[in-house]
Amino acid sequence: MTTLLKKIAVEFVGTALLVCVVVGSGIMGTNLSNDDAVSLLVNGLSTIFALALLIFVLGPVSGAHFNPVVTFVRFFSKDFNLTTALAYVAAQVAGAIAGSLVANAMFDLSIFQISSHLRVSTGTLIGEVIATAGLVALIQILIARKQDAVIAVSVATWIGSAYMFTSSTSFANPAVTVGRIFSDTFAGIAPASVLPFIGAQVVGGFIGFAAARALRQNKKSS
Repeated sequence: MTTLLKKIAVEFVGTALLVCVVVGSGIMGTNLSNDDAVSLLVNGLSTIFALALLIFVLGPVSGAHFNPVVTFVRFFSKDFNLTTALAYVAAQVAGAIAGSLVANAMFDLSIFQISSHLRVSTGTLIGEVIATAGLVALIQILIARKQDAVIAVSVATWIGSAYMFTSSTSFANPAVTVGRIFSDTFAGIAPASVLPFIGAQVVGGFIGFAAARALRQNKKSS
């Protein structure tokens, strides 16, 4: 297997596992309690732990993006060529869909589902902008400081925090957003909500990228 194919495979598997955790823990949370706060806590904690472990284990192979916004930010930072970036994104989206289907099967639900959970409002879109901007800025700043060793914990910490303080519960990832269409459960998102969410994530990505560049420039000028 070539190096690029190995990276693409890792992005597929990592994103699939991440979405399986997100959807599966959402289902588990609702099975354990009718209280949405309990379900969100189960969902959030499980995602924090899994995301940190996935980045820590798979990061040395592919960079552990699992997120098209992160991949394209790295492309704009000239770490990737366009062909590689597009291959990563395709793997991430396919992996996200696979992860949802596996989570459905794991809990003896219909494997193929379409979510009916409408999520779009002004507030949730603002939440997605904030969650994605913070994620991108954090990654870019840590890379610029050569603090790659703390990215796994830092990214998981940010996403976990944003789960609790953003109105959107911090999808912050177009591939994960698409994947969550395919489970009509706690973590699902209706197809009608997907494009607005992705639009907000793209806007957040540009804001986070610009903020990280501005911070680096201020440090150089000082």
